[in-house]
Amino acid sequence: MMSPQTMAGDGARPVIEVRGLTRRYGALTAVDGINFELGDGEIFGFLGPNGAGKTTTIGMLCTLLRPTSGRAIIAGHDVVERPHDVRRSIGLIFQEPALDDRLTAWENLKFHAMLYDVPAAEFRRRAAEVLGMVDLADRARSVVRTFSGGMRRRLEIARGLLHRPRVLFLDEPTIGLDPQTRRHIWRYIVDLRQQEGLTLFLTTHYMEEAEICDRIAIVDHGRIVALDTPDNLKRMVGGDLVMVRAADLDGAEERIRQSFGLPVRRGPEGELLVEVERGDRFIPQLMTALNGDGRAIEVHSVGLRRPTLEDVFVKLTGHAIRDEEAGPGELWRTHVAMRRRRA
Repeated sequence: MMSPQTMAGDGARPVIEVRGLTRRYGALTAVDGINFELGDGEIFGFLGPNGAGKTTTIGMLCTLLRPTSGRAIIAGHDVVERPHDVRRSIGLIFQEPALDDRLTAWENLKFHAMLYDVPAAEFRRRAAEVLGMVDLADRARSVVRTFSGGMRRRLEIARGLLHRPRVLFLDEPTIGLDPQTRRHIWRYIVDLRQQEGLTLFLTTHYMEEAEICDRIAIVDHGRIVALDTPDNLKRMVGGDLVMVRAADLDGAEERIRQSFGLPVRRGPEGELLVEVERGDRFIPQLMTALNGDGRAIEVHSVGLRRPTLEDVFVKLTGHAIRDEEAGPGELWRTHVAMRRRRA
C-alpha cells in the first residue's frame, strides 16, 4: 500500500503539497502533522468521521485558517506566505448555500468576477462558457430563487470555475439532494476534469461517490490512517464479509471467536462482521457453531457480500462516517467574512 507521503503523478511537480500540516486549538490538536501530494487532474477524496479534522484541513488549504505548523503549497503558492495567489488558484463549493437568491445567475457570477478581478471582456466570455458547461445558459437571466436545489448547486459549480482555478474544493457538494440530482451533479463534476484540467479535492459521506476518486485519504483523530486507491483500500478488509444478526450478539460474538479464532467486529448498525476468504463455505460452519455447544443462539439473519469503502472506513476508524466536526457552517462563515473584507 502507498504511504501518506506518496506523490501522485508522473514526476511533475504536484499541484498540492502538504508537509507536516498541523492545527491546534489550545490543548486540542485538530490536524496532526499530515502529509500528502496531489497531481494535476487527480480526483482526491478526503474522508473521515466526526471530529477527524477534515473541515480544519480544508480551511487551512483554502487560506481560511492559519496552520499552527507545517506547510501547504497550492499550485506553487504557500498558503501562509502567498494566500492571495492561493485564492486565485482555487475554487470553493461548500455544503452551505452560497448564492444570493435575489440576484440572477448572471449577476451572481458578476459579483464573483469582481472579487477575483476578472476583466469585463473575459468575464462575459467565461460566464457564458461555464453556464453552458452546467446546462444553465438558458437561465442566465433568471432569478436564483426560482431555481431547484440541483440547479443552484450547478450554478455554484459554474461560479467556482469562473476564474479558471487549478484546484476545485468540494465540501459535501451533494448533501441534501435527491439521488438522481446527485448523479447528475457528479456527471458534471467528473466531466470538468477533462474540460478544465482540474484537480478535484472532495469530502463526502456518500461512499458510492467516493468510488469515483483516483485516491482516497481516510483521516481519524487528525491523522491520515490510510491513503490509496479505492480498490486497494478495499483489499485491506479481506475476501468476503459475513454479516450476522442474532438475538444475543455478545454470545454470538464470543462463540465465533472460540469456534474459529477469527476477529469479530461490529458494523454500523450493530451487526457482527467476520472477514473470511470463502464466505459461502464458512456460513454452514457458522450456523453449526451457533446452534451447537448445548445452547442454540437465535440467528435473525446471515448475509454475505464483498467489502465496500464503508467497511474499510469502519475497520480503520471504528465507526461509520458522519457529518463534519465543526459543521460546514463555521467554515462558511469564515469564508463569507473574508469575501466581505475583500469586497
